[in-house]
Order: sequence, then C-alpha cells, then structure tokens
Amino acid sequence: MGKKYRDSLQKVDRQKKYAFEEALRTALEGRFAKFDETVDVAVRLGVDPRHADQMVRGTVVLPHGTGKEVRVAVFAKGEKEKEALDAGADVAGADELVEKIQKGWLEFDKAIATPDMMGAVGKLGRILGPRGMMPNAKLGTVTFDVGKAVKEIKAGKIDFKVEKAGIVHAPVGKASFGVEKLLDNLAAFFETIQRLKPSASKGTYLKTIAVATTMGPGFKIDPAYVKDLTSQ
Repeated sequence: MGKKYRDSLQKVDRQKKYAFEEALRTALEGRFAKFDETVDVAVRLGVDPRHADQMVRGTVVLPHGTGKEVRVAVFAKGEKEKEALDAGADVAGADELVEKIQKGWLEFDKAIATPDMMGAVGKLGRILGPRGMMPNAKLGTVTFDVGKAVKEIKAGKIDFKVEKAGIVHAPVGKASFGVEKLLDNLAAFFETIQRLKPSASKGTYLKTIAVATTMGPGFKIDPAYVKDLTSQ
C-alpha cells in the first residue's frame, strides 16, 4: 500500500454504512490519482447464479454516460452497414470485417451484429467471447435496429452480469462528473437491478453495496438508501 492510499483509507470508517451522497463525496475528496478515475459500484445480490432462474443480467443507459469514449464495430450488410456508420459506428462491414478480426485486428470495444450476420460472426467466438465482446441478443447487440444500438452504446449504455459469488460490478462514471451526475447514474443502475430481481430470489435481494474510485478504498453503503436514491 502506498502512502497516498493509506492516507485515503484513513477517511473511511470501516464500521459505518454510508448514504450514497456521503460515500461519493468522501471518495472524491480523497482521490489522489493523476488521471480521471472511474467510479465503480459493487453489489452482492441474494441470488444463486448457478441456477438459471436466479441469473441477473441486463443493460442500462446511464443518463450521463460513462465518461469513456467507446469504439463500436458493427457487422452488417448494405443499408444496415450505412445506417450503423450514420449513427456513429467506428467501423462497419460484413465478411471483410470478420476476416480482418480473424487476422488480429481488435481496435474496438463493443460489437453489434444484425441477425443475418451471426453465422459469420460465430466464427469469432473464440476471439470475442473471452473478451466479453461477442454480440448478444439478450444485451440488445444482435438486432436489425443497428442505428439505435450504436447510439445507445455511444451514449453510455453498459451491460452487467452477476458473477459466481452473486456480485455485480459496474462502472457508473468518472470522478470528474461530480456527486450529482454520479447519483443520477447510480439511480438508473439500481432501478434496472431492482427491475431484474428474479422471482426465485427469496429473502434480502440487495445484500451489500460498495462504491470506490479506481485507485481508492471502497465505501460500504446501506442498501436501505437505495429507495431514497431511486425515488428522487
């Protein structure tokens, strides 16, 4: 642990469960990195993701975006290729784009595909799959409405999936956003998380919550404050 991290850690009351605003304010005041840190949220859910009926997976468009410029590649033909480029896609194409990626080109962050291209895109499973970049209908990235999909991703759409331990991690913006914009993004995230609660989940759904900047310590948040956050 570096001295700056230890100094930042002293601002955290390990026994306390914070309200969202106080946690964010304290986290932002204690940051020391020379770059614009990402603010992340981690939520432990009362689900067992080993059971298909308790899987929590979804997407949300953060109202203020993520603060990161996302490069989007679209697998599409003809008019759909043009639609993707007009909507702001960084690259679009069909078989030639598949071949380019097979040769090692990976200068993009998210991929979208029209359904008729998935046969060809399937060849890239071993390349895109482990990187979490494979188009997926459940996440809205296999669609004929490529224009809308591109605009949503460019606007700050994120996807999340509960891990084996029942934890969901997600970025909710940059430290430079300030507290108010981060609260708006967190509200959108938790509205989506609550909407996705599986009917098979019994007992407490939101078990623990923590927020942290990239280099800073985590702040535990009382799940009871989610109601106040999402009702504003």
